[in-house]
Amino acid sequence: MTLIAQPAMAQSILRDAETEALLHDMATPLIRAAGLDPRNVSVVLVGDMSINAFVAGGQAVYINAGLINEAGSALEVQGVIAHELGHITGGHVISDGGSREAQGISILSLLLGGIAAAAGSGDAAMGVIMAGQQAALGKYLAFSRGQEASADAAGAEYLSKAGLSGRGSLSFFKRLQNLEMRYGFTRNADSEFYSTHPMTSDRITTLQDTYEKDPSWNAPADPELEGRFKRVKAKLFGYLSEPQRTLQVYPETMTDVPARYARAYAFHKDARLDKALAETDALLTLAPNDPYFLELKGQILLESGRPGEALPMLRRATQLSNFHPLIATTFGHALIATEDPAQLGEAEQVLRAAVSRDRENPFAWYQLGVIYGMKGDLPRARLASAEQQALQLNYPQALQSAQTAQAGLPTGSPDWIRAGDIAMEARAAIEQRKKRR
Repeated sequence: MTLIAQPAMAQSILRDAETEALLHDMATPLIRAAGLDPRNVSVVLVGDMSINAFVAGGQAVYINAGLINEAGSALEVQGVIAHELGHITGGHVISDGGSREAQGISILSLLLGGIAAAAGSGDAAMGVIMAGQQAALGKYLAFSRGQEASADAAGAEYLSKAGLSGRGSLSFFKRLQNLEMRYGFTRNADSEFYSTHPMTSDRITTLQDTYEKDPSWNAPADPELEGRFKRVKAKLFGYLSEPQRTLQVYPETMTDVPARYARAYAFHKDARLDKALAETDALLTLAPNDPYFLELKGQILLESGRPGEALPMLRRATQLSNFHPLIATTFGHALIATEDPAQLGEAEQVLRAAVSRDRENPFAWYQLGVIYGMKGDLPRARLASAEQQALQLNYPQALQSAQTAQAGLPTGSPDWIRAGDIAMEARAAIEQRKKRR
């Protein structure tokens, strides 16, 4: 993956339609058990292979990809989510006036960033921003051990109310304990997770008694959710790991869905198009109407410079996913990448619908700007640039673009008002930055 890091940003946040749907379904019963509204709580995947999860302001739980990779089941991850929700309900987050900056968003490609080549222009280097986010996660909150114990207790309560067994939580803590022993983790300032969390053995002892007494202790895991977890885990591994490593973990002798999923990413990253397509075709033979398999094949074709061939896959994936904005944005980009003027009308329609459902999608705004520019609608092209730049925390450029857009838009129109809002937001952010220096 190609990351576009901004000065204030430390980590990449991955966005993917299938993964977000899984995390939402895993978290929803726990969020409700915590007395929160699922519409207001998000679970965000961080592109960091270290084992950690945290909250950093607001009602958002951040889970590192490394934690997903280490976890053996969806139930284990649900135990982590329950714990982090305990931090949120316990008020263990320090409010920061700069929280918007601390959690700024920038969409990144879920695959490789070869979109830039497919688009056929230097400006299309922005094409690497597709299905991920950037967030300045350097402001980790170092919870005290007392707060961790409180979050453990709250997490156990939420698992119980949701009817989920604590076996997964205990299993995950035992994994951490094994890692401590295997790699000799020390609790010092250089080991953030281990220096701020209670001793794993103590947590296991305390929680085991609580969980074993709970009526949900023997509740079975959801097999459908567990199957989806295995898919996503393999998908992320194939995306984040070096191709050689992926092929070691998921050799070609393995023919199940997770293994083929992982290898499709590995082969694509290694520019072995025929093998990547062979894996996606095998997946589609098993499930021809799976929107995520269709999306993957479409992305591989698009990022390999074959956008015309990608269109049927991405159009179908968009329809089957109920017009998921991330998938729709890839479809819109493929329409533009064909360089066929006849496709621009549909591309504009698709991308406008995508941003209406997910405004925090910089690449969709970038593509809309491209379309407006090709149509000669420069004020709206600059407004789309302002939306993109504000999401990427490039406030000076956002201010300039918004002012230019507003000068050319009809006074009082919705777009004129929106340009003014972005300009006001950008000015305030610039002033805040000055004060912190």
